[in-house]
Amino acid sequence: MDEQFKIAVIPFFAALISAGALLVVRGFAFRLLHRWADKTETKFDDLIIRAFKTPSIYWCVAIGLYIGVAVSELPVKYTFYISKTIHIIIIFSITIAAANLAGKIFRNYIQESGLPIPATGLAHGILKGTIIVIGMLIILSILGISITPLITALGVGGLAVALALQDTLANLFAGIHILVEKSIRVGDVIRLESGQEGCIEDITWRTTRIKMQPNNMVIIPNSKLSQSVVTNYSLPEKKMSVSIPVSVSYDSDPERIEMILTDEAVKAVGEVEGLLGDPAPVTRFIPGFGESSLNFTLVCQVREFADQMNVQHELRKRIFRRFRTEGIEIPFPHRTIYIRKEGE
Repeated sequence: MDEQFKIAVIPFFAALISAGALLVVRGFAFRLLHRWADKTETKFDDLIIRAFKTPSIYWCVAIGLYIGVAVSELPVKYTFYISKTIHIIIIFSITIAAANLAGKIFRNYIQESGLPIPATGLAHGILKGTIIVIGMLIILSILGISITPLITALGVGGLAVALALQDTLANLFAGIHILVEKSIRVGDVIRLESGQEGCIEDITWRTTRIKMQPNNMVIIPNSKLSQSVVTNYSLPEKKMSVSIPVSVSYDSDPERIEMILTDEAVKAVGEVEGLLGDPAPVTRFIPGFGESSLNFTLVCQVREFADQMNVQHELRKRIFRRFRTEGIEIPFPHRTIYIRKEGE
């Protein structure tokens, strides 16, 4: 009975007391860390505390079990395998916590710094996948498994896998190319070669999601997007020009029309949402002489792509009212027809 008590009960109580003491220390330490993090302005420390708060419980339990096994009189063969298992569990939990923490820090840093690097699913997945692969290699090393034969096997089967996943790999590398080149970023407004236009919601490992104005989602493979002609309305900057064509009758004075159009646009600055006054609006006698009208173009600047429809809407209403007040005619297309009798 005494021998069984020593083998089973003493290690159990040793593990229980050790784990309990570590959990108490953990709780006290996290309370101090939370107080310290509340006094700082950065969110970096809060992310670290949240990432390791739950895994630290498993670490305390694992260390308690390790102490219990160390004081037990179990055969060396069993204690060896139990210790290996505890090591693997701790390393695996650290790997998962580090991967999640790295992903959160990456997203938070990109959002706060305003760098033109998209914190997308692809970039986030590559970062987390790299950390998880490193953790798996460490676990294999602890188990005494050589990774050289594994790398050789992967090299032999790599060609077959690449052929089988040709389209998937093409989309993956096209997505990486898009992210590195930065010609298309999350949040940019683009127009595709096929005519669809909208805002890029995300660039994943296989596809790019584009949200259109009717609130529909266009999903295009990365390989096709990288090969198509794309107009990016957000580069080199979001500010863009808007052209409003205006036609008047041949009885109108071009100098007067130019003054009226420019005057209405200047007055609208500060009143129409999204309309900018720098550079100032200008009117050009372009495309010029039409078949039944004089054609002008009013050019003004808007804050971003989404503002162009509202700006054109408001300016056209103002121009129409001003033309009515000034008695300026907006002509209808007309033709002069000559009828010739047969035989003439």
